[in-house]
Amino acid sequence: MIRVELTHTFPVSVADAFSYITDTGNWKEFFPNFVRLHDPVHAKWDSPGDEVSVVIRLLGREVEVQMVLNQVEKDSRVTYVSRQQGLPDASHERHFKAVPEGFEFRPVVAFNPRSGIAGLFDRFLLKRAIAGALHKTIENLETVFEQQRSRT
Repeated sequence: MIRVELTHTFPVSVADAFSYITDTGNWKEFFPNFVRLHDPVHAKWDSPGDEVSVVIRLLGREVEVQMVLNQVEKDSRVTYVSRQQGLPDASHERHFKAVPEGFEFRPVVAFNPRSGIAGLFDRFLLKRAIAGALHKTIENLETVFEQQRSRT
């Protein structure tokens, strides 16, 4: 199992951050390479079993990623699985923790690499791509939360 995770503290309340990050209407602001929700009218993301399909730009083309919500602990944790053609399924965790400075955010992605040549791709390139996407998510959230603070 390959596991990639980051931890970052933001000067925002955990309740505000949780509400913002779990709202599919906000994903275009911070989700790396986000193009659109496949079916925004029916997108629901607040109870275990909810499913959404996200279209992202990957290597110059649009790719659909199916996401199934497994667990939601308000202001604390969200877990889900993503599936996309040609890649291994990935387990995602989003941890939210109140700290004196605001909230600590810890996104985690884990997957089992495939066998053979595809496994080499997974162990090196996919792992790096996931780490890059998590870093970009943090950067994008920094921008979003800074803009929100500037407005108040």
